[in-house]
Amino acid sequence: MFEHDIDDLKDKGLLRRILDRQGSGEGEAFPSATRIKIGDVEYINFSSNDYLGLASSPALAAAAIDSLEKFPFGAGASRLLSGGTELHRSLEEKIASFKGTQSALLFNSGYHANIGSIPALAGEGDVIFSDELNHASIIDGCRLSSARRIIYRHRDMEHLASLLESVEGARKLVITDTVFSMDGDIAPVDKVVSLCSKSPDTLLFLDDAHGTGVLGNGRGALAHFNMKPESWIIQMGTLSKALGSFGAFIAASRDITDWLTNTSRGLIYSTALPSCVVAACNAAIDIVENNAALTDKLWRNQKRAVAGIKMAGFEIVSDETPIIAVLVGDINATAALAQELKQRGIYAPAIRPPTVKNARIRVTVSAAHTDEDIDALVSAFKESNTSED
Repeated sequence: MFEHDIDDLKDKGLLRRILDRQGSGEGEAFPSATRIKIGDVEYINFSSNDYLGLASSPALAAAAIDSLEKFPFGAGASRLLSGGTELHRSLEEKIASFKGTQSALLFNSGYHANIGSIPALAGEGDVIFSDELNHASIIDGCRLSSARRIIYRHRDMEHLASLLESVEGARKLVITDTVFSMDGDIAPVDKVVSLCSKSPDTLLFLDDAHGTGVLGNGRGALAHFNMKPESWIIQMGTLSKALGSFGAFIAASRDITDWLTNTSRGLIYSTALPSCVVAACNAAIDIVENNAALTDKLWRNQKRAVAGIKMAGFEIVSDETPIIAVLVGDINATAALAQELKQRGIYAPAIRPPTVKNARIRVTVSAAHTDEDIDALVSAFKESNTSED
């Protein structure tokens, strides 16, 4: 039924396949945070959102194993039935403290959090204002809402201000990513907060998926901009990127989380996260709160990689975060460069439409990368650039 559509994707260079990494063999060491093995070939991995290297942390594994001595592996039910444990509540309290809010509520993924929360926060008669480059999960959450949807130009505060002023007599929900996952740039959160504070009946929803654990000494975008949470600010964050585990959360006022508990379909109709996952999340937050050296190392690596890629003669979209989007040319040129990097031991796949409008190599840097890893990345870019001349 879809043969012709698949052939069309092939002709456009857009057909994607799932590549699964291999685990450690018998007698081999626990997999490194910076290595990926595909088809018996090992590469330096620059494609992961594991910004602090915690996904391979023995502390997270130990916490998960310990939890299995106290709770079943599977939750067996939603949180509103019997799926939650004291670990879930403890994690929510820890997240609220970490984010500086009254309350927090767990979700099964960032996608679930966004498509479950946005329709509950804005309904018929309300208006949503969304950055044009917001993540697909935000876009889908907006589509599921019965609220009117208005798109503002990427990071354009004058445009957002004029749109907010043009709407009267309705509750408003402004939504933005804090770190845009494909370009690596940071939203002007301080300016967004200022605009929302001056607009009556306005809520602000910050998708801090790529900011949590990365910005503001790990606490996220508000801390990065030296701002404190307000009762009308909702922070979504994930536990699957810098925090190395799985799941997501909404951190907000008690009224907001109580409302979501009773209205968010993504929460109400989903089985709770397994307790072992929640235990690992608890351990991850403890590490981030007590080990500033991790985020310091991440930013040293980011600066080294950005400088090296630029010196190799490549254009990058933004130098603001560990997400380094390298622009090469059209789809074919980008795919060819990704293959050349792979031949030189670097795993950094091409990102193509429809994920992004313009193809790019998306390099992501981790605190776990060594100086030698970064230098190998830069050398691969230099050699690939030379081979094209």
